[in-house]
Amino acid sequence: MDQESTTIETPGVPPEVSEKPAAKKRAKRGPSIGDVAKAAGVSAQTVSRVSNGLTNVEEATKNRVLDAMKELGYRPNRAARALKSGQFKSIGVIMFTLSSFGNMRTLDAIATAASQAGYSVTLIPVQDPTTGTVSGAYERLREQQVDGVVVIFEAHLLDDADITLPEDLPAVVIDSNAGFGYPMVDTDQAQGARFATQHLLDLGHQQVWHIGGPTTSFSATHREESWRRTLEEAGIEAPPVLHGDWSTESGYQIGLDLAGNSDVTAIFAANDQMALGAMRAMHERGRRIPEDVSIVGFDDLDESTSFWPPLTTIHQDFYAVGRLSIENLLQQIAGTGSVDDFTTVPTSMVVRKSTAAPPEGARPPSARKKRVAADKG
Repeated sequence: MDQESTTIETPGVPPEVSEKPAAKKRAKRGPSIGDVAKAAGVSAQTVSRVSNGLTNVEEATKNRVLDAMKELGYRPNRAARALKSGQFKSIGVIMFTLSSFGNMRTLDAIATAASQAGYSVTLIPVQDPTTGTVSGAYERLREQQVDGVVVIFEAHLLDDADITLPEDLPAVVIDSNAGFGYPMVDTDQAQGARFATQHLLDLGHQQVWHIGGPTTSFSATHREESWRRTLEEAGIEAPPVLHGDWSTESGYQIGLDLAGNSDVTAIFAANDQMALGAMRAMHERGRRIPEDVSIVGFDDLDESTSFWPPLTTIHQDFYAVGRLSIENLLQQIAGTGSVDDFTTVPTSMVVRKSTAAPPEGARPPSARKKRVAADKG
């Protein structure tokens, strides 16, 4: 049916009656670009330049146009501007999970950076990263006319599902593994794990146990590999890794096993939630923190300062990850970015009260001798 000839009728009311109220409700025409030009004393072309954010307009003239827009209530037609510029000033975000602390912090940073650049953000959560769901998310974003996409879940999920990101739409993946053919931004996971492990070794612990994340996670894998490598470089054979699922409960259950081993004096947990669970287990089993057992986490949750004792942890700059992902994406949109870019954001060590030197009997003989000598001196 021809849409222009369609008539909407009200049940029980003759068509000729129902049409009259609709005519009365017809919206009054809003201010036009010509109205703004007249009020500001400039040409319509100048108003168009200001609306499109072009810089070839004098500051005083620009302010005069903006004041006229505000006074008249004029709003530029985004669709028309997009047709002229080829850009919609909109960015899509495809995210695997909203429950992760890191993901939510990163999303907040993305939204802030995009807004500062004059872009809006459309979020599409994907619960199951399969070919169909990710492709469907892309199609939905295309329908909403986005200029580019930030993907916040690990690239191996894309690879395992045989998913290829569309080449005609700029994209950045926030991930910890390079080599997939699209730009990536991530925290330096290996650096953080090395900081955590070395901190415990420097305190005098002869061994560092690791509560790892899921084996399917690249972040967890990189942290585990770096922990193992740091121990090996110190001439220490790494103990078996105990894998959790990032949850506090999994850290608690693993902590119960470790608490029963008197040789365990230092634990590096792959995230703060699992560290919290392990701390609870130690408290319940009578293992004091940090007098008997030192624990280090990873993430630096806001709540980590309220753990008892406050948690020593690795700080991730999620804001920088989000900001850099937007910067990279905007470069691609402008045609100046590279698909081979892999940006890593440094981590930092935050030392609080959950770590200390090991109990006297657990220290290496050389360390004990040095302390005795120092006490005599």
